[in-house]
Amino acid sequence: MKQDNVTKILFIEDALEDAEQVTGMLRNGGIAVRPARAGNEAELESALESLAPDLVLANPATRDLKLGDVARMLDATGKDIVLIAMVAHADDKTICDAFLAGARALALRSRPDQMQAIVRREAEALVMRRSVRRLEAALRESERRCDALLDSSRDPIAYVHEGVHVRANKAYLEMFGFEDFEEVQGLTLLDLVAPANTEDFKALLKRLSRGEKPPPRLELKAQRADGSTFDAVMEFAQATFEGEPCIQIVFRRQEADSALAEQLDALRSRDPVTDLFNRSHMLDVLDEAVAAAAAGNTSRALLLIEPDNYRNLVDSVGLGSADSLLRALGARLAAQLDAHDIAGRISDHTFGVLLGGAEASAQAVAERIRGAVETHIFEAGTQSISLTISIGGSLIGEKNANSPTVLAQATSALRNAQNTGGNRADIHDPAAKDKAEAEKERHWLALVQHALASNGFVLYYQPVISLQGAEGEHYEILLRLRGPKGEVLPGYFLPIAERHGLLPAIDRWVIGNAIRVLAERKREGALATFFLKITPQSLEDETLAPWIGQQLAAAGVPGRALVLEMPESKVVTSLKPARAFVDALKQFGCGFALEQFGSGLNSFQLLKHIDAGYLKIDRSYMAELPKHPENQERVRELCTQAQAAGRLTVAEWVEDAASMSILFTCGVAFVQGNFLQEPEKVMAYELAG
Repeated sequence: MKQDNVTKILFIEDALEDAEQVTGMLRNGGIAVRPARAGNEAELESALESLAPDLVLANPATRDLKLGDVARMLDATGKDIVLIAMVAHADDKTICDAFLAGARALALRSRPDQMQAIVRREAEALVMRRSVRRLEAALRESERRCDALLDSSRDPIAYVHEGVHVRANKAYLEMFGFEDFEEVQGLTLLDLVAPANTEDFKALLKRLSRGEKPPPRLELKAQRADGSTFDAVMEFAQATFEGEPCIQIVFRRQEADSALAEQLDALRSRDPVTDLFNRSHMLDVLDEAVAAAAAGNTSRALLLIEPDNYRNLVDSVGLGSADSLLRALGARLAAQLDAHDIAGRISDHTFGVLLGGAEASAQAVAERIRGAVETHIFEAGTQSISLTISIGGSLIGEKNANSPTVLAQATSALRNAQNTGGNRADIHDPAAKDKAEAEKERHWLALVQHALASNGFVLYYQPVISLQGAEGEHYEILLRLRGPKGEVLPGYFLPIAERHGLLPAIDRWVIGNAIRVLAERKREGALATFFLKITPQSLEDETLAPWIGQQLAAAGVPGRALVLEMPESKVVTSLKPARAFVDALKQFGCGFALEQFGSGLNSFQLLKHIDAGYLKIDRSYMAELPKHPENQERVRELCTQAQAAGRLTVAEWVEDAASMSILFTCGVAFVQGNFLQEPEKVMAYELAG
């Protein structure tokens, strides 16, 4: 189960309130934070061990901990922990002192936007450094395995740096009559070329030294250690050896004529299913295109193409006919291209086209291909079917002359075309980015408005299971939107709804329909308790609580069946309206729950202002809970304090049976998560009326 990215931050502050203020500032900027505070050396040592922070935000004016001392203690851990100095204002002395003390960055308390940007930047940089270290470790392991495979290979292979041998396997040594690598170490590649080909080979080496790409193969006469020669074919590939760029050389004897060799090369570059170029060849020509664009020679475009609803298509024609369908689609694509365009199969059902024309024609070519597919009847086995495709593309120029970047941009454009209904062509153009975002916003806004007007939302149940024998059934109610290609999760449409002031209307839709479902269950003799999320914008509506009371009374549903919930961080920043709303709810017997509880520095202080009967423990503690004793201890502390305060705890996102056992011993009252049961759709008839 995917968890939200949470940044663990340790504050070096004298006052708890000051740390809470900065925590709220960061959360208001959309940064998920798990905070802790230290005001002296002992507290810092304890926090470094228990929290294992990602970032440390230190106030240089802290009484018992100077910035330099904090930096030294962080260095002593041997971990990559970012130190950020928090200051009220920045002058030359403040900046110099902070960086000389060991701070990596400076954050201004008076500028929340600047502080959010600094924390977000340093957190992203930390994630990147950790990823690089993992990749470097994986690379070293891969190189070790490749080295072992190299020694066992029957192909004569060598690595050459600046024309000199730096590595050769046993087959290579045997081909040239050497006993061990020491005999060839230090020899240039030119020493193994017969005199008849020396001049041509020197010219090749000069071109390689200027950074030109080596040819894929070269025919020549090779020379053994004893002076004898033989006809050979050299195959080249870019490589690295011990971190240095080099060229991998494979020598092969010429045992076939050149025409046959060319045919074999052509076969190696073709996809056997579609007879288009394969992925390897397409990536090679893309590299050539971006290299030319970087030199300012030409501008081209890459298109990525996928059939819409591919899984349904395969189910329709049968797995045995899937290849014939792809072959027919590939032929239809190729028929729409000009001689200078190159088409290939990039992955299972993804086609790529490298356009050779002017960039202004990319959209026109994409639309031509899309239309040609839409109007065509395809033969797949014994069936005739029609289909549509989505196309994503990226123009290739100097600014994005990098193969991974071009592929990522084209892939993003492809997914955007699919997510907005399919049968579309979307070409990435940085100049049109703002326009595209505005169009996407209008599309999602129209979907939300239509859903509100036509009962276009869907409710799901997820059981909230009691570990302590509580009576009755409890369910979390989750919201989905009926989109053009299926149901859409809230993360896609709620931000747009928020920007356009539609969250209160959505809240009312959810509450009203949930009460109708409760009424139906009550008539069937199975009244349950529903947990419903409510947004901060609804707290400003003074008519909402009375409206809820009216809905409950009209449906004959007792208020105790309804528990509204909000994240702790949102309640903290809307304390006065939240308190008024909760107090009004209690008049009807409704409950209130605080989500993400325990994410603040002093969460239980909030209960003095908000009468919340349920505390839903912050989900970040649930991630791989059995592996993190510090999280287990924190959950146990929260449960102990909650029980003393007469509150019920709920653990969300439970991942496994081991976590269930731990949560039971900690005293958690309720648990929920896909491991226990995935959400189920509320039946349509229950929402009727």
